[in-house]
Amino acid sequence: MSDQTSTAPQSRLAKALDSDFIYNFRRSPVAIASFLVVMLLVLSSVFAPLIAPHNPFDPSSLDLMNGFTAPMAPNDFTGDVFWLGTDDQGRDVFSTILYGMRVSLFVGFAAVSFAMVLGITLGLVAGYVGGWVETIIMRAADVQLTFPAILVAMLIFGIAKGVIPIQHHDQMAIWVLIVAIGLSDWVQFARVVRGATLVEKDKEYVQAARMIGRGRGIIMLRHILPNVLSPVLVIATISLALAIIAEATLSFLGVGAPPTQPSLGTLIRIGQGYLFSGEWWIILFPSVTLLALALSVNLLGDWLRDALNPRLQ
Repeated sequence: MSDQTSTAPQSRLAKALDSDFIYNFRRSPVAIASFLVVMLLVLSSVFAPLIAPHNPFDPSSLDLMNGFTAPMAPNDFTGDVFWLGTDDQGRDVFSTILYGMRVSLFVGFAAVSFAMVLGITLGLVAGYVGGWVETIIMRAADVQLTFPAILVAMLIFGIAKGVIPIQHHDQMAIWVLIVAIGLSDWVQFARVVRGATLVEKDKEYVQAARMIGRGRGIIMLRHILPNVLSPVLVIATISLALAIIAEATLSFLGVGAPPTQPSLGTLIRIGQGYLFSGEWWIILFPSVTLLALALSVNLLGDWLRDALNPRLQ
């Protein structure tokens, strides 16, 4: 009996490794490289307190004498050497990137999760209920699509900052940023889920669920939702790259992450002021990290879209 239970997980793992999905992944060098880069950056940010030589946001660890130290060059005053140099406050750029990436990734994942939950809910309701409910939801989606997502996020962020008391701006800035980006990105989830729901709701398994007295909520969540998740996962992966870029753009413009919780966008904004004075490393390395992260996530999303496309199987 114990041999059977021990071999069961192994057989399931072997079956998963032999699946078409994993086979296609192993045959795609771009997908493998993108996955490795994403995992490297994500794990580096998660374990930043263990990897970073310094905590760049701890004032007691800063030494202004180390300011503007070039990469791999000893400081003129202290003799300290930093891999990627330091900024104007003597903060290690490598450490600021690791900690800043934590903020960018947190905002990106949280904003996409919020947009996904909102979009899936509205898409299911619009596609299954229909009628005037569907009309209102889809017309609202059409109106939002006429505006660039970044402008919608800036508008929501500005309104929220006007409502929230000024003494709570820094504490609430990250959460406001998440809601702003999420509300600007729910439309594509809703449109895809609504189209898939229109196809699924007339199939036999849904009709059988109605005949046995299942409620609308149960049918949408237990029967229809699992069958419309494949395109949603693809959209979520690509949206993650867009959300990270949106956060960096807002923070670069000064309406995103506060200076007390700087993200990659905030670090780029800080480095811009020193680009033409010779301290190029302050903006270069955060910019390269942001580009590598967004590009790798986007390439992984493109591969996932092709891998889950039944027309390409």
